[in-house]
Amino acid sequence: MADWQEIEGGITAPKGFKSAGMAAGLKPSGLPDLALIVSETEAIAAGVFTTSQVRAACVDYCRQRLQTKASARAILCNAGQANAATGAAGWQDALDSAAALSQVLGIPADAILLASTGVIGQRIRMDALTAALPTLVGLLSENGGESTARAIMTTDLVPKSIALQTTIEGRPVTIGGIAKGSGMIHPNMATMLSFITCDAAVSTVLWQNMLSRAANKSFNQITVDGDTSTNDSLIALANGQSRTTAITEMGRDAQKLEAMLTEVCQYLAKAIARDGEGATCLMEVRVSGAADDQSARQIARTIAGSSLVKSAVFGRDPNWGRIAAAAGRAGIVFHQEDLQIKLGDFVMMENGQPLAFDRASASNYLKAAASGAYLREDTVLMSICIGNGSGTGTAWGCDLSYDYVKINAEYTT
Repeated sequence: MADWQEIEGGITAPKGFKSAGMAAGLKPSGLPDLALIVSETEAIAAGVFTTSQVRAACVDYCRQRLQTKASARAILCNAGQANAATGAAGWQDALDSAAALSQVLGIPADAILLASTGVIGQRIRMDALTAALPTLVGLLSENGGESTARAIMTTDLVPKSIALQTTIEGRPVTIGGIAKGSGMIHPNMATMLSFITCDAAVSTVLWQNMLSRAANKSFNQITVDGDTSTNDSLIALANGQSRTTAITEMGRDAQKLEAMLTEVCQYLAKAIARDGEGATCLMEVRVSGAADDQSARQIARTIAGSSLVKSAVFGRDPNWGRIAAAAGRAGIVFHQEDLQIKLGDFVMMENGQPLAFDRASASNYLKAAASGAYLREDTVLMSICIGNGSGTGTAWGCDLSYDYVKINAEYTT
């Protein structure tokens, strides 16, 4: 049983955080497009970012800020323009965004972190952004989580938000999070953004290590279309307002906090995969029997990212051969005579030998998952065992539908 409970509030559930979202006129649609998260006090900051060589200005800005100062008071995120591949002018826009917000909030510019999402090659509409900042700051609220989650969306169909709470030293400790992402999802740290708030007190190095490990078990294990974004950013703030003793090294309290952080990240990661552009269902791929966890995660991610596997799921075709093929090309050595493959409760291969199974019932299993899209418990589960090793790993993805091509064929038109 989990040592935490889900509570209301999302990103503002932890003590000492406020947030807001609004329509600033950055998107032609007029939908919400500007979000702000603020900690009442200086917070320890950690981040994991895209490994792409073509990066948004906000990614380089945050990397530089965190290298020189691993703390922050605010995160400003615009939607509509990615401000990626925009050169020196885009970099200046990032600097100007932080400077403008610092004036309105009355905090140093180096206490502000930035994120952007939208069309690559388009600079931020700075006139609209700067004009909206006083209103945005005025909207800051402890109940602003929902509006903030909506303001970072682009092609997302639903906002993605969660808050979990546990007890450390007899005091409640809370982690909240929001995320956006639907297409261009194949993170290497998809357009993927996630912001995490926490009211625990934790050391700089430990918080960064916790976040990196959580990312490897969550956001780095999802895929929608195999495309890594220029803007992938995972930023986490911990402000210590729970008034617990600072956690500075691994131990019982640190393990509890990291487990809850990982759970928040996995929930948001699965929500992104479930909301993949044109998707009708979530795919969860569990791999066991590997030599180590990293190997298992690599196989799981390869299967979840296979266009052939994803297409078969969309067609409700229990074609387990595509799962076997994807596992075999993942770059991990195993003996095919050890391979076991299950789709839901249907065992399709055992000890490397194909088994007879009820194809119609297996197809109905896939149909049933699709009919429950966006519900947490309705998932296509694939279980693969490659041997008797202790390594395990899980990855999440979605099916590949006709609508994915339509959405992306018309993205800028």
